[in-house]
Order: sequence, then C-alpha cells, then structure tokens
Amino acid sequence: MKPACVPCHWRFAEADPGQVARLVAELGISRTTAQVLVARGYQEPEAARRFLYPSLQDLHDPLGLEGMAAALARLKQALAAREPLLLYGDYDADGATSLAMLYKAIELAGHQASIYVPHRLRQGYGLHMEAVEQAASQGIRLLISLDTGVRALAPIQRARQLGLDVIVVDHHLPDSELPPAAAIVNPRQPNCSYPDKNLCAAGLTFKLIQLLLGSLGWPPPRLERLLSSFLKLAAIGTVADVAPLTGENRVIVKYGLEGLRSVRNAGLRELLRVAGFTEGEALTAEQVAFRLAPRLNAAGRMADALEAVRLLLTDDEAQAREIAARLQAWNQLRQEAEVQIIQQVLEQCLRTPVTEDQAALVFSAPAYHRGVVGIVAARLVERFHRPVFVLGEDPAEGVAEGSGRSIPRFHLVEALEAMPDLFLRYGGHRQAAGVALPLERVEEFRRRLNQYAAARLKPEDFRPSLELDGTLELGDLDDGTIAELLALAPFGHGNPPPLLAIVGAEVAGPATLFKERHLRFTLRQGRNSLTVKAWDFAQRAAQIQPGALVDVAVNIEADPFAAARGYPGWSATVRDLRPSQQTV
Repeated sequence: MKPACVPCHWRFAEADPGQVARLVAELGISRTTAQVLVARGYQEPEAARRFLYPSLQDLHDPLGLEGMAAALARLKQALAAREPLLLYGDYDADGATSLAMLYKAIELAGHQASIYVPHRLRQGYGLHMEAVEQAASQGIRLLISLDTGVRALAPIQRARQLGLDVIVVDHHLPDSELPPAAAIVNPRQPNCSYPDKNLCAAGLTFKLIQLLLGSLGWPPPRLERLLSSFLKLAAIGTVADVAPLTGENRVIVKYGLEGLRSVRNAGLRELLRVAGFTEGEALTAEQVAFRLAPRLNAAGRMADALEAVRLLLTDDEAQAREIAARLQAWNQLRQEAEVQIIQQVLEQCLRTPVTEDQAALVFSAPAYHRGVVGIVAARLVERFHRPVFVLGEDPAEGVAEGSGRSIPRFHLVEALEAMPDLFLRYGGHRQAAGVALPLERVEEFRRRLNQYAAARLKPEDFRPSLELDGTLELGDLDDGTIAELLALAPFGHGNPPPLLAIVGAEVAGPATLFKERHLRFTLRQGRNSLTVKAWDFAQRAAQIQPGALVDVAVNIEADPFAAARGYPGWSATVRDLRPSQQTV
C-alpha cells in the first residue's frame, strides 16, 4: 500500500557554500554532488572521498568490538576440542543470513554445528529457556546466539547453571543488566567504544568470521576470496534488517551487491531466479529489500524459518529449486495476509477515523496474522505518519503479540521502557520493536502509548515532510553529474537517493497518463529539459498544466528496468511538487 499522494513540508538541508566549493575544488566533482555530500554531513574532503569511493580497507578492526576477543577465543577452543556446537538464530533474514554464514565458516574451519531457529508463532522472538535446557541435555557445550540474546537474562543464567557457555552476537538494544554470557558482541552495550554502532547481526557475524578464518593461516588470496563470498549474505542481511547504509554497512552492502552478480551457491542462485533476476544482473539495495528479503522472511512469517537457512546452505540444485518454490509460495501467502489486514484496519478507520489527538496507534484483533504484523505496521506508518503497533491476539492463550514501526522523531524502545510493567516481553530498535502482553492490557497499552507520544511529538511531526539535499539546475545535469550522484549508492535507510528541488521550472507540454495512476511529463529551464516520472500523481494532474511554473522535488536514482531496455540507466522520480516559489 502506498500512502496517499499529498503535498509535503519541504525541509532544505543547510549546506555551507564554502564547504561545497572546497569539495568541488579538491575532489573534482560537480557542485550538485558536493551539495549533497555536505548536506549529509560529509563536509571534509577526506570523509567525502571515503563515502564516494568506499573500500574494504575502511572496515574497522573487529577486535575493537567489546567481547569479540573473548568470543573468538571461546569459539576456537570449541573447534580445537571438537565440542558440540549449537547456532541459535532469529527467524528473519538477518538471522538466517547470520546462521548460514557462521555455519559455513565453522565448516570451513573443519568442524560442524547444529542449528536452531524458534518458530515465530509458536515460540516467538528470543532465546528461549526450553531451547537452552534441550541443548544442555543433548550435550551441547557452546551455544552461539545470533541476532538475539542480549536481553535473555534468565535463559543465559540457566545455561550457566547447566554448564552451557553462550556467546551472544546481537545488535538490539541491551537491558540495564547484561546476561552472564561467555562473550557478548554488541556495539550498543555499555563500555563498547567501537566507532560504528549500526552493524546488524549479519555484519557482526561477518566480523567474527573475518577473525576466525584469518586465524587459520590460509594464503591471503584464498582468505580474500572466501570473505568476498560471505559479503554477499552479509549485504542481504544488512539491507533486509533496514540498517543504515552508511559507515561499514555501506562498504558491506556495496561490495556484497557487486558479488551477487556472480553466485556459485545453488540456493542463493535459485533465490535470485525466483525473485526475477538473471545471471550477471547488477542488483540495487532496493531490489534486495523488496524482492530478495521478503522471500527469505516469508519462511519465518508463514511457516518454518529454518527453510530459509537450508536454502542458503544447500549446494543441491534440486533441493534449492524445491525450497525456493516453497519460499515463493509463502511470500504470496504473506502478501495476501498483509492486504487483508490493511483492508480490515482501514475499514475500522472509516468507522472510527484517526483524529489529531491520537499521537500513536495500536490496532489489535484475533484475525491479524502475527507473521505479517510488522510489515502492516510499516505500511500504516506511511499512511498515518505516526507510531503504529499491530497486534495479533490469541484468545486461547490470553496474549496479544505483534510489532511496531515508527516515524523518525519517535524512539519506540524508549517508549516501551517507560511502561515495562505492561509486557510479557519486548525489545527492538528505535524504529522497529516487538511486544507481547496480556490481552486484558491492550487497551491500557493503547492509552499509555498515546499519552507518551503526545507528550513528545509536535503537530508538525505528524505531517509528511521531505528532507531535501539542495537544489538542481537542469543545465548542471550532465552525464558526469549523474554518474557521481549514482556513485552515492547503495541507497536505502540512512542513505536515500539524492533528493533535489528543481525551482522555477516550466511544465513543457501536457502530462502523459500511464497505468491509470501515474504521470510522465517534461520540465524546462531555459534551453534545458528533463522528463520525469510521477508515481500515483494522477489525482494531482491539475497542478501539472502546460506552461505552469512549478518547484519539483525529484529523486535521482538508478533505473534497472530502463537500462535493460537500452535506455539511460537512471531516472528522475517526482516526490512532490508545488506552485513555484522561485526562492528557497
């Protein structure tokens, strides 16, 4: 579901002209590109150069992560002693890629591990007590918890009582008390001075693998080749988890995407095929987010998350085809369930409209499939532009469980930490969180969350806004500038495609309607012109009349669809327009 196409509040980033001129002079780039870099915080030439031309050498030393040395030492001890190992991971794509990577690395190091993934609907998120006790009873000596565990105080205390060591590799916000694990690798934990706090579990797992494989004495070419292969899965996990594509994440994703053009693993190759990619095709981060990640996540949302891990590990082509077909079918079911819930929510909102005094929304019903409530919450945030939780109720168990998503100015986990007495469990990030609570407390949660949000959000926070990187003169938009702007990719959370305002442009001729909802039209400034696409803008066609002077906010981004048909591989996509104000 796309949000209604409505005018937004335009916020222009402040870019010091002197800093822009300095980047132009020292880096030899266009004013437009320099403007974007400065607007995004890369004012110094060296920082801007590293962003434009990221290198694997920009990755920080993994040993800078608090707990990493202890984790490596305990893992190597287990490998040397041939101890039984269990890898325990979350059921989403970040967890699946982390599990697949570490399983393969341990195999390359000459040992084997077992894998355990909790069932989303039957068990829910987290490291569970019964899984710990089962592992100990089976003789497991070391459990490595990936993408979960940093808040698992009681289960890890129990593991310690049973003589089971636990290594936690997790990126979620920790509680005030850390669990007594043998090692915790999490840049968000207290006393961790690691400079990049935004690595997801896949990125942290890659860091551990770097050290593990690097300690085996292999020739550098072999080590580099293998680490490049692991970057492919690390990139998928990073994009799927909506981690900011800046810093180390940018490096991981850029090189991982390049590696996805050549894939040897049968499972990953089949995943690319069912997602509609051809061999050798260059993928964007957006394509990973909307075509690969949903298929991996569909396993955990609709059935068994372990199937996604099996797909990423198999080298059997027949098995890969079978698993990929199941993921494809589950993804279709996921889409259908998502549409149904959104329709039910919107019907409810027609009966009881969302009002201005509702600063946060909680939707809850037995019919809401708990496997898709997080996706639905994200769609509803786009629609209502305020924090949203969507809960699926289990009347038999007396529990409501679900997920929340937020707007940029509201920290979900801080909100939940202000009312911990409501929950059986909770956790997550600033923009995404999960909760489970007794059914009888849902209404209280709705009331208290609204009160908390109303005290911290202002009316303008509920209005859609655009953060513009600056202005664009059509005469400056040549092939070199386009290449520079596209070099700012991979684009995604934390690093969106450049968003620039074309000020005082004339609409040169009538707009063309296509697929009933979308428009294509041409802008002109002096002798220069640019054809733009405007998705879902048919309802605003009256603003786009020939000869009208308009200000247009456009994204400059890669267009693989056009490139595959022999056209220029980029496009200008309209995000908003308004009658020209001639000044910014």
